[in-house]
Amino acid sequence: MREIIFDTETTGLDNRQDRIIEIGGIELDNHFPTGRTFHVFINPGDRKVHPDALAIHGISDDFLKDKPAFSGIVKDLVAFFEGARWVAHNATFDMGFINAEFARLDLPPVSNDLVTDTLSLARRKHPMGPNSLDALCRRYGIDNSHRTKHGALLDSELLAEVYIEMIGGRQAALGLMSGESRGEVSDTDETIVPTGKRPHPLASRLSEADLASHAALVAKMGDKAIWAKYDPQA
Repeated sequence: MREIIFDTETTGLDNRQDRIIEIGGIELDNHFPTGRTFHVFINPGDRKVHPDALAIHGISDDFLKDKPAFSGIVKDLVAFFEGARWVAHNATFDMGFINAEFARLDLPPVSNDLVTDTLSLARRKHPMGPNSLDALCRRYGIDNSHRTKHGALLDSELLAEVYIEMIGGRQAALGLMSGESRGEVSDTDETIVPTGKRPHPLASRLSEADLASHAALVAKMGDKAIWAKYDPQA
């Protein structure tokens, strides 16, 4: 199964007016990074970057002025995501912007059935939170010290690591049997580990007082006490 862990940066928060200015994506194949990435900066036309957004990602209007419009990158974007699930943190935000950009070009929207929201996954797994990307990196021991500003590709790389940890991908990979392709291990496959008798039995942890107390209790129950069937001294 192909998945693209992706993130966007935008000029602001309103997808009806604001525009995407950066998209980054990391390809996973059966939860393993393939090394393929997608990363573009986008000229938002006459829409300026809001100061609050600039404080978060640091992408200025001047930096974007020579970058291609969304229409110039959409073919490559669609080709990279073709046949894959779209995976994002707070995917409602990112997909709102993606589908708004598609609508401006008369392209069909991405179906919700193809989208995985890692924020929803995190809230189910860690209901007490916090579940921001930074908080999840701390929870899973992922180094994000180099993340001084938001960036679509960097955030996608961090989210890919978080996502793999959340779904147990690393542990699942250790259970793959030789000769089987990744992701094709049947739920009914079992590994049988042979066990044998101990050469010497473990010493009893019961004291003499414990044994005497138990014997007295069994004696009170009478000859039909179930313990009498298992107690060799009865």
